Amino acid sequence: MILKITFTGTEDPEAHIIAFHTQMMISGRTDTLHCKLFMGTFSGTALDWFISLPDGHITSFDQFSTLFREQFIVNQAPPPVSFDLFDVKQYQEETLKDFLNRFGALVVKLHTKDKAMMVHAFRRGVLPGPFSDSLIRCHLKTFSEIRRRAVAHIDAEEEVTKKCGSVGPARPRGTSCPQPMRVHEATIEKKPRLNRHRMSRGSLRPGHERGKAHPPGITSE
Repeated sequence: MILKITFTGTEDPEAHIIAFHTQMMISGRTDTLHCKLFMGTFSGTALDWFISLPDGHITSFDQFSTLFREQFIVNQAPPPVSFDLFDVKQYQEETLKDFLNRFGALVVKLHTKDKAMMVHAFRRGVLPGPFSDSLIRCHLKTFSEIRRRAVAHIDAEEEVTKKCGSVGPARPRGTSCPQPMRVHEATIEKKPRLNRHRMSRGSLRPGHERGKAHPPGITSE
């Protein structure tokens, strides 16, 4: 059996033991095999420490894990407290999905049951925007309600992003867009043409205009 965890001597010893137990839960191995597999996760400084132990010094896995914690206790992270939730802030370029996962991970570690505090801490940590405004209007009372509303908001944002990034299909060949008709189009007045059948050369006498007669008593010379 090969474990997918490694301890070099700089990580949190408690977190490493928890990860080891998680992978060994389905194995059902003996205490001796637990000790051998646990030792197999060491490298670097941690492996040097194990080699320095006297032969026969390890008698059980409980003893082994206790020695391990004491040796690397300086790397152990302090246990989180409920007020640490107020230190979780959404970064400027962080998505709501990533912030929700980061905030939820700390909620799991805290094992807190103060629903009002979780809601208040999340509202203070999320960046101002449409989602933050919706939290104020809806007066949600539990973190589960916030999570459901956040998931719906995330799905809507992703749908909008997909639509904005999509490109419409190309126009099929052989089809063209009809040209729009011009509303304001200048009209050209055509000059009336003379009727060649009715008018002939010399039909109008000099001094006379077509369609007009000379005043009485005046004749052309």
